[in-house]
Amino acid sequence: MNHDIRSANRRSTVLWVLLLAATVFTWAVGEGGSGGAAIAALLLGVAALKGAAVILDFMALARAPLLWQLITLGWLVLVCALIGLAYWKGMP
Repeated sequence: MNHDIRSANRRSTVLWVLLLAATVFTWAVGEGGSGGAAIAALLLGVAALKGAAVILDFMALARAPLLWQLITLGWLVLVCALIGLAYWKGMP
């Protein structure tokens, strides 16, 4: 059992570091200030992947019933789609 706990801790730590790296990446790209819709879509995609990782791993919904996974991931997709739509509608 001790091995399982260490393995889970290692997995969470690696995922946490990847999430930090993705955050630094999106910040750096966003600070660039140029790129238009393609960069915005990339940043929104990275944010969606980060959200899915948090939902499934840190909220421990990867082993939850499918309905809970669909509700939470569906909410994430809806929010990302609305942000993308708002960005697209606001483009000149």
